[in-house]
Amino acid sequence: MAKNEAAEDSDNAEAKPAGKMKLIILIVVALLLAVGLSIGGTWFFLGKDSAPDEAKAQAGAEQGADSGTPLNKTAIYEELAPAFVVNFTYNGRPRYMQVSVALMTRDQAALDALKVHMPVLRNRLVMLFSNQDFEALITPVGKEMLRQQATASVQELAQKETGNLAVEQVLFTNLVLQ
Repeated sequence: MAKNEAAEDSDNAEAKPAGKMKLIILIVVALLLAVGLSIGGTWFFLGKDSAPDEAKAQAGAEQGADSGTPLNKTAIYEELAPAFVVNFTYNGRPRYMQVSVALMTRDQAALDALKVHMPVLRNRLVMLFSNQDFEALITPVGKEMLRQQATASVQELAQKETGNLAVEQVLFTNLVLQ
């Protein structure tokens, strides 16, 4: 009988480590499954949103190629140095404005053609800036309106002198009112 009990004890001893090993393997498989589902779910949801964007970008590029608009070209920025400093009078007091301007274009050749006319461009902008109302310029809407007027003025000059718009936007990189 002692031999039977000893044999049962050795069988139980061997069964316990095998049960622990099964538990460890089961936990590892469950963790791998959870990580896989997490990665798959993330890929599914993020991939689903980017597919229409890629299709829109491709359609926009095809439209740009058909219409001749430079949609896929990178922007080129040209800083106009030195900054513009103009004075004007408000309520009998002298006021000053300093504006740093950058031109945004997507065609380097058109920008180079416009650089020849830089004195005329700077003159137009100085005249535009000096004819502003101080009360309007202290509001964000007034600053945006001035930026749009500057863009229209530069595009008009570019169209007149070079035959194309050349400049997509005029950007204010610094604007100080005193």
